[in-house]
Amino acid sequence: MDTEKLVSEISYKAVRSSGAGGQNVNKVSSKVVLSFDLLKSQALSDEEKAIAENNLSTRLTNDGILILNCDEDRSQLKNKDIVTKRFLDIITKALHVPKARKKTKIPKSVIRKRIKDKKNLSEIKQNRKKPRL
Repeated sequence: MDTEKLVSEISYKAVRSSGAGGQNVNKVSSKVVLSFDLLKSQALSDEEKAIAENNLSTRLTNDGILILNCDEDRSQLKNKDIVTKRFLDIITKALHVPKARKKTKIPKSVIRKRIKDKKNLSEIKQNRKKPRL
């Protein structure tokens, strides 16, 4: 995964923020909307696209486009930086493949100890019984 190629494929759009803020919200387009077409990306290989599409299936549109919004700051530039960092984090997490779990083998000493304890407990219970005459 080449981050520079990924960032070059992103398209940004500035939109007016919603909510309270008075004149600044009404005048300035500080909200940034990031859109990334996962299926047409040249920065990702086919395997990476398949993994990312599977892991991001709930966040993608029907056309395979990832859309992220950011209106945390009053500055459009800061919002752009925030949404870009968020996008890179999402992509790296989506492409992460967890290591396969190895089954641990039970040591023979543990098996022997368990069987010995069972026999010992069995003897104790046998000794509790009334003797047969």
